[in-house]
This record gives sequence, C-alpha cells and structure tokens, in this order.
Amino acid sequence: MSALYCKAMLMRRSQTGARAHAGAEAGAARAAAVALLARRDFATAELRKKLGSKGFDADTVAALIAELSAEGVLNDERHAQNYVSWHARRGQGPIRIAAALRQRGIDTALVQAALAAGPDWHALACQVCRARFGAQPAASWPEKARRARFLQYRGFSADHIRAATGVDSGQD
Repeated sequence: MSALYCKAMLMRRSQTGARAHAGAEAGAARAAAVALLARRDFATAELRKKLGSKGFDADTVAALIAELSAEGVLNDERHAQNYVSWHARRGQGPIRIAAALRQRGIDTALVQAALAAGPDWHALACQVCRARFGAQPAASWPEKARRARFLQYRGFSADHIRAATGVDSGQD
C-alpha cells in the first residue's frame, strides 16, 4: 500500500467518525429537548438558550429547533396563547403578561395577538379587585389608591384600574 492510500483511508475514517459524533450529538440534543418539552411548553428562544447551556453546538440546536417547529412540537404562537390564558386565570393583567412574554423571546406581534384573543381585561380587573378587597366600593381616596396600586402591580392598565375601582377623573 502506498502512503497516499493510507493517508486517504485515515482521512475517510476521521470524517466518518466526525459524522457519527455529529449524529450522536443531534440525537442527544433531541432527547434533551423532548425531555424539556415533556415538562412544559417552551418558546423557541427559551429552548435555544436551555440547550445551549447544556453544551450543545449552536448549529445542532438551530437545526433541531427548525425540525421541531416543522413537526409542530415547538410553536411560539401556541405558547403565547397558553401563557396568556394561564396567567390571566391567575389574575394577572395584560401589561405584566406582555412583559413576561417579551422576556421569553416571543415576537411582539405574537404577544399582541395572544393578548387580543385573551379574556375581557376590564372584567378581569374588576374580578381581581373584588376577590382581593370585597364587593364594597372604596370609601376614601387612600383606599382607592391602595386598590389602584394593587391592580397596577398585577399588570393592569390605567383604563382597567379606573373601571375596576370606579374612579373617574371628573369625580370629587
């Protein structure tokens, strides 16, 4: 055998080994992604960050995310709608929910669409206020301010707060 032939065979073996290693890494990345997704729904950016922190190559992660998105396993629109529904049931308002979704890497257009498809935010603000403070209207301005701060912390807008607390700018 010639030295050139031996060198070619060694290169071929190393390329085959590299392909096998890449295939094994892709399989491990998919297994890790499926294990994460089995626990809860993730946004694309969240899953990319989680897999990157586990040490997977960025190219492998990008290919896997494209594959999972094509299969319908990973869907940012569905994630945003589920997130809005879950947190609205917990009494959180649209401002707080939108901030959390943007922090998770969801596109602004998807956030707005999910919030628009969400509950009646005015009615939810009233319901949250009644659940926390009772059905009696606030007797004084300090009490109205306290209720307004609570609803603001929960993520409701000024319009929602005025509707829930019964405060009109023309009163008193």
